[in-house]
Amino acid sequence: MDELKIVNENDTAQYIVIKIDNEQFGINISVVDNIVKMTHVTRVPKVASYLKGVINLRGEIIPVMSLRLKMGLKEDEITKATRIIILKLEQHGKIGFIVDEVKEVITLESSQIEKVATDTSADKVTFVQSVGKCGSELISILDLNSLTVEKE
Repeated sequence: MDELKIVNENDTAQYIVIKIDNEQFGINISVVDNIVKMTHVTRVPKVASYLKGVINLRGEIIPVMSLRLKMGLKEDEITKATRIIILKLEQHGKIGFIVDEVKEVITLESSQIEKVATDTSADKVTFVQSVGKCGSELISILDLNSLTVEKE
């Protein structure tokens, strides 16, 4: 019977590696719809400070969020490397995230990814669901649900 067991330890997933501040984060490529250069963001009044506004992408209005501000970091510094990553999420539709830089696409096996222990009793929101090991580097895999939840 042992021969019939199928082990899925070598399942792989691809991640887009982004840079925010001096840290590297990974976003599962399956939810990435588009990556666009920084463009004019139309401000929307009376929204949280991390919601930068909306953009018009080929006739579709997409809300744009600053990952830096959502994570409690300093304001975005727009450079030539700054990008907006458009994600297509089931519960929220399309949403754009401003990131400092898009570095590369990597493939990680499940054995290279470790879950992050979270303190459920604390009121703090953690934006990282796991950490991937790619060579000698560690890449924090973002928890997109916690990033898109409104919590004031």
